[in-house]
Amino acid sequence: MILNYPRLLGGLLLSAIIGWAGYRKESLSRSGVLGAIIVGSLVFGLGGWTWGLLLIAFFVSSSFLSHYRQVDKEDLAEKFAKGHRRDLGQTLANGGWGAVLAVFHALTCHPLLWPAFVGAMAAVNADTWATELGVLNPTSPRLITNGRRVPAGTSGGVSTWGTLAALGGGLFIGMVALVLQWISVLAQRQTLSRLEWWLVLGAIVGGLAGSFFDSWLGATVQAIYYCDACQKETERVIHHCDTQTRQIRGWRCLNNDGVNLLSSVVGGATSALVVWAWWAWRG
Repeated sequence: MILNYPRLLGGLLLSAIIGWAGYRKESLSRSGVLGAIIVGSLVFGLGGWTWGLLLIAFFVSSSFLSHYRQVDKEDLAEKFAKGHRRDLGQTLANGGWGAVLAVFHALTCHPLLWPAFVGAMAAVNADTWATELGVLNPTSPRLITNGRRVPAGTSGGVSTWGTLAALGGGLFIGMVALVLQWISVLAQRQTLSRLEWWLVLGAIVGGLAGSFFDSWLGATVQAIYYCDACQKETERVIHHCDTQTRQIRGWRCLNNDGVNLLSSVVGGATSALVVWAWWAWRG
């Protein structure tokens, strides 16, 4: 592996600037800035500018939706493990797998790693869009495992708005990836092949797969707690009322950050599989 030190340095500086901007906009905590620098430096430095700009597209769109109708979502904040300011764990959960793929890309240059990265970003973006917009659905969501109506914000709940938002989140990443790929090949005076168009389908399918997998984990094995003082379910070990909660289901070792990380792996694998199937069918 030959390291491109100017690109690594550029990635570090740009990640630091974006992290600081995210902190000022209250999208990142101080530890979240560190996570953004780590992930951004690896993705930019080892994956390249196309990879890095796709990462920025996820961060900007998801941060915007985190602040969208924030007042209407305040009552649901107690259900989630963390607020809208991403910390170190959240940034690594959302971008960590993408950073790992960037490392493998630098080591092997395998052609399926780019579709896998697109799918990983599509998965975390789709899940974020589904969460931020799904909680605004006019009717209560249904649990993904049995279809039972559950309160808005319940882990594992799916809704019409949330599903459409997940579809849009994956499509957004796919279209951004297509445009970035188009700019890249145009700069090299090449023509856009059908493969790049299949990246969009890979992003859509990967985004939906990752989002639904996230919901399934949330309904089955993610650690969920109950606050006896407020009589409400939550992802928090200590509820917003400072009461120690008790675990009612799931694995204690699997929190929301772990679920997001696993979902990005599933999204990346699904997208890579879609592109691989296209290659196999094309012969």
